[in-house]
Amino acid sequence: MTASASSLPSRTQSFSVVLAIELWERFGFYGMQGILLLYMIQRLGFSDAQANLLWGTFSAVCYAAPAVGGWVGDKVLGARRTMVLGAVVLTVGYALLGVDLGGQMALFAALAVIAVGNGLFKSNAANLVRRIYEGDDTRIDVAFTIYYMSINVGSTLSLLLTPWLQEKYGWSPPFLVCAAGLAFGVACYTLFHKWLARVGSRPDFEPVVFSRLMAVLGGMVLVLAVMVGLLRYPAAGRACVWVAALAVGCVWVVLYRRASAAVRPGLRLAYLLIVQTMLYFVFYQQMVTSLTLFALRDVDSAFTLGGITLFHMSAGQFQALNPVWIMLASPLLSWVYKSMADKGWNFPIAEKFIVGFSLVSLSFLIWWWSAATGGNHLVSPWVMFWAYGALSIGELLISALGLAVVARYAPANVGGFMMGSYNVSNGVAMYLGSALANLAAVGPAVASADPAQTLPVYAGLFRMLFLLGAGCTLLFVLCLPFTRRWDAQHRAAQGR
Repeated sequence: MTASASSLPSRTQSFSVVLAIELWERFGFYGMQGILLLYMIQRLGFSDAQANLLWGTFSAVCYAAPAVGGWVGDKVLGARRTMVLGAVVLTVGYALLGVDLGGQMALFAALAVIAVGNGLFKSNAANLVRRIYEGDDTRIDVAFTIYYMSINVGSTLSLLLTPWLQEKYGWSPPFLVCAAGLAFGVACYTLFHKWLARVGSRPDFEPVVFSRLMAVLGGMVLVLAVMVGLLRYPAAGRACVWVAALAVGCVWVVLYRRASAAVRPGLRLAYLLIVQTMLYFVFYQQMVTSLTLFALRDVDSAFTLGGITLFHMSAGQFQALNPVWIMLASPLLSWVYKSMADKGWNFPIAEKFIVGFSLVSLSFLIWWWSAATGGNHLVSPWVMFWAYGALSIGELLISALGLAVVARYAPANVGGFMMGSYNVSNGVAMYLGSALANLAAVGPAVASADPAQTLPVYAGLFRMLFLLGAGCTLLFVLCLPFTRRWDAQHRAAQGR
C-alpha cells in the first residue's frame, strides 16, 4: 500500500527536524564557547597565548573531524544516524566539562569528546539540508540562510545565559546547561524523526550492520586518544592540522582529475569559494580570542543612551552580538535574494562574497579606530555593537553561503566529503586566526593594567586585520571574470 502524496512529509517538515536538533546543538556549542577561553585563563591559569592556541587547535580538530564524519554518514552508518550519534557524544562532552575537575587533562579529555561528536554531527546535518532541497538552487540559498539564522537563536540564548550563570553560580552549571539543552534536542528528534524518513544517504535506508557500528565505535575510542595527545602537545596539534589540510588538497586534485569535463567548472568554482570562506574564518576566530579579551580588559560593560544605563554585557556575552545581528539581518537578506530571483536578477555567490569581505574590513576598521583613539579610557560598548553588525552581515554573505557553494557546485556522490573538506579548510583558518590573535597576547602584569597599556596592542592587531580584509576584497574582485565564466559553464552543463 502506497502513502498518498498529502500524507508524505513536506520539505518544510523535513527541514524543521534538522533545524531543531541543529538549534540545540548550537546552543550547547556556543554556550561552551562563550566561557571556555575565560575558563582556561581565569580558572585554570592559562596565559593568553596558551589559551588562544589551545582554542585554535581545538577549533581546527573540531572542523577537520567532519571530513571523516561526512564519510561515515555517506558510506557507513547513514547521515541521519551519524548526526544523532554525534549529538549524543557532544552531550557527554559538555557534561564532562560540567564536572569541572579543574585539571588540564580533564579539560583535554572533554574537548576531545566534543571534537569527535562535532565531527560526526556537523557535516551530516548540513548534508541532510542539501539533500532536502537538492536540484533547486534558489531554495538552497534561501534554506541555508534561514538555517543559518535559526541556529543562531540557540547560540544567542546560550551566549547570553552561560556567562551570566558563570558569574552567579560558578563554572560547572553553565556547562551542564549546555549538555541539558542538547539532550532536549535529541529528544525532539526522536519525537519527529519520521518527518525525515525519506531523506538521507544510502545506508540510512538499510538495516544497521553490526560490524560497521562496532568499527565506528572502536574508531571513536582511538580518535579520542589521539585528540587528547594533539590538545596536550601544541606542536603535534599544529602538525596534524597541516597534514589534514594537505590531505584534503590532494584529494581535491584527485577528484578534479577524475571528474568529467561537465563537472570541472563547478568544482573549480567550489574550490575557489571554499578558499575564500576559509580566509573569512581567520577573522571570525577573533570573536572568541582577541575580541573577547579586548572586551574583558578595554571595553565598558554598560550600554548607555542619553546618560541612562540600558543594560550591561560581560566579556563573554559580547559574542552574542554576532547571532543577534545574524537574526536581524537574515530575513532581510532572504527577502532580497528571493526578490532578485523573482525579477530575474542574478546576484552570484562570488559577488556576495565580495560584499561580505567589504563589511568584514569595515568591522576591523571600526575596532582599529576605537582602540587607537581610546587613550586610557574604556571603549564604548556601542563600538562592539556596530562593528559586530558589520562582521556578522559579512558572515551571512560568506560563511552561510559557503555551505550553499558545496550544495550547488559539488557532485552529489561526494557531497558529504565536500562538506567535510569545507570544514577542514575552515579549521585550518581558525588555527591561523588564533595564531594571529597571539599578536595581541599580553602577560598577567599588562593584562591587569589600565587601558593605556593594552589598547595599543589591540590597535596594532586590528589594523593588520583591516588591511588583510581590504586586500582580500581587492583580490576577489580581480577573480570575478573567472568565477563568472565557471558559473556559466556549470549552469550550461547542468542544463539551466
